Amino acid sequence: MNMDMEKLQDAITDKTRAIVPVHYAGVACDMDALLHIANKRGIYVVEDAAQGLFSTYKGRALGTIGHIGCFSFHESKNVTAGGQGGAILINDPGLVEQAEIIKDKGTNRQRFLRGEVAHYTWQQAGASYTLSEIQAAYLWGQLEASDRIQNQRLEIWNFYYGELSKLGNEVPIALPLVPSYCQHNAHIFFIRVKDGEQRRDFITAMKEAGITVLAHYSPLHSTVPGAQGRHVLDRQDFATRESERLVRLPIFYTMTMEQARKVIETIKWYFMRRLTHI
Repeated sequence: MNMDMEKLQDAITDKTRAIVPVHYAGVACDMDALLHIANKRGIYVVEDAAQGLFSTYKGRALGTIGHIGCFSFHESKNVTAGGQGGAILINDPGLVEQAEIIKDKGTNRQRFLRGEVAHYTWQQAGASYTLSEIQAAYLWGQLEASDRIQNQRLEIWNFYYGELSKLGNEVPIALPLVPSYCQHNAHIFFIRVKDGEQRRDFITAMKEAGITVLAHYSPLHSTVPGAQGRHVLDRQDFATRESERLVRLPIFYTMTMEQARKVIETIKWYFMRRLTHI
């Protein structure tokens, strides 16, 4: 589900200033190949590691490999700040001051706090991107419990994968692919069904059984702003086709194995019995 490195080179133009790889479901993009392309062209790499906290690429933490790494502590992530929140990691010292100004309302307040200027003033457009004290405390507690959280999520993820793998060709679904160079964080467990029509039917059937399964992102080029500057490299539109097939299964810290078994049994019921009557 990640960026195709062969198509990446064709997507770069003289206007390209940055490449933003999304580590979907906490599974790493091929960062060696990506950095080789970016460095050759003098282009920044901004890792979208919103889903990648605790995942690694060849032993290196996602979000620490590119020039910039972005994390999310949204309530849907493995650890959360109790709602909204995030963090940015910067590997290029030349970008640090600019980031500080932007996140602190467009001022040089951080330089003032370090005693580098006598007073702080407005420098440029910015916003307020700091966490509240309450959010920071909530996040700290989550980070302290992160080993326990991760172990629980990985147990559920591995159970799903193991049980669905046993079905082989009996059930027409595709399972997640995790390359050998990656250690994922069990952020998302997804399956891919035949097409959008089957996905709608599957989601409805699972809901009737008391289980919430969800679709996920639509391709950016299918949005109104994206369509204005659309640059399609693949006429088969792989992103659209796969996004219409994708279904996320429930996975969360307090989930029990009994609940996970119910999910698997309901999936088996759907594909082995219900589909024979469609």
